[in-house]
Amino acid sequence: MTAATLLARYGTVQMTTSSPGQILVMLYDGLFRFLGEARTAITTHDRARAGERISRSHAILDLLDSTLDPTHAPELCDNLHGLYLFCMSRIVTANINQDVTPLDEVLRVLGPLREAWKEAIARLPAEAKDPAGKKT
Repeated sequence: MTAATLLARYGTVQMTTSSPGQILVMLYDGLFRFLGEARTAITTHDRARAGERISRSHAILDLLDSTLDPTHAPELCDNLHGLYLFCMSRIVTANINQDVTPLDEVLRVLGPLREAWKEAIARLPAEAKDPAGKKT
């Protein structure tokens, strides 16, 4: 079995055994990783890799945006929707212009949000983190 296969299996198990809050933080972590890799690719003039990493970043932002549920917190969802759209437009600009500045803006804007989600999830009681009763 290859390392890639083992890593894929680990990722699948981690996603299926994590709470929604933990998955949210993992999505932000993946987004930041891909943005960092896109930044490196742009600075080394690897346009193909930059485009692929930006595409992955865009997909995560699109997923985060599409899962907003305004029935619970309409104002928060509206604000996050605007923020995610802004970030998506900035990473497209970064890709078109092969410029890291828009990526830095996205990282700067979303960094505190990721930390806030991480802290909020850590403060939840154990039963609220996992309502299905799975061990986390």
